[in-house]
Amino acid sequence: MRFKKIAIGLSVLLGWFADANAQTITRDELIFYTSEWKGERFKDGRPKIPDALIERAKNIGIEEAWTVLRNEGYNNQFERGWKTVNDKPVVGRAVTAMFMPARPDIEKNIKERGNKQGRKGNTNAWPIDVLTTGDVYVADGFGKVKDGTLIGDNLGNSIFKKSGNGVIFDGGARDLQGLAKIDGFNAFVRDFDPSYLAESVLMGLNTPIRIGQAIVLPGDLVISEREGVLFIPAHLAEKVIITAEFIGLRDKFGQEMLKAGTYTTGEIDSQWTAQIKDAFIKWLEKHPEEMKMTRAQLDQFMEKRTW
Repeated sequence: MRFKKIAIGLSVLLGWFADANAQTITRDELIFYTSEWKGERFKDGRPKIPDALIERAKNIGIEEAWTVLRNEGYNNQFERGWKTVNDKPVVGRAVTAMFMPARPDIEKNIKERGNKQGRKGNTNAWPIDVLTTGDVYVADGFGKVKDGTLIGDNLGNSIFKKSGNGVIFDGGARDLQGLAKIDGFNAFVRDFDPSYLAESVLMGLNTPIRIGQAIVLPGDLVISEREGVLFIPAHLAEKVIITAEFIGLRDKFGQEMLKAGTYTTGEIDSQWTAQIKDAFIKWLEKHPEEMKMTRAQLDQFMEKRTW
């Protein structure tokens, strides 16, 4: 019985390593790259931002989040210039994929190893295997649109079934009408094209990648709006969300006060007086549904000299 258990355990371990070696970096390397993250991780080392934070991230503004990152010195996290299937935001944890122009020798070796590991189909389908609920498939397709269509409606349906989410592709997609029929799905891509994927091969799965002018690491928090996509390092996700929530509360209060004529634009846009801060607290007490952060977190913001 003991030997049977050992054999089963070894089989599971070998299966995990086979999966981990399918174009991925090692767990230790991924943890090294994301060492600022101190929370839970997936088995491959990818940071696992809590589901509750992901839900809160769906309600913050990209401008506020960008400002927080900029103040922290993270200047290469935003990319614009997308076409989309619909207007639905894509928010979640990044699963990254890096594609390169194919060459026969390396593509042959990669596919042969993938087949031995039980992977089927073209390499653009392989990242779908590792998706979990709340993940966002983020792919560096080196900007290729014609013959660079990383998904059509079949893979789009598979992605949405696995993740309940959309995709961010620095490349193309096909079957726009079919993708648009997937209720709740969206894709940020460079453009759409009827061609099939050709002359592209997966060279990295859950590795650091470049999306236009932005750097993306596995586990980054992805948020998006019509103007573009922001990739938030996992270790900064909570700080960005809380700060953006506070800015949103402040702006909502300020706009309401301006419409009512209670305060002038100069008063709202300058450092607030004690009187305005007190009015803000009373406004929050009348609108408890607006505040997602804790009162202690709110008090920390209110104690700052400038915000």
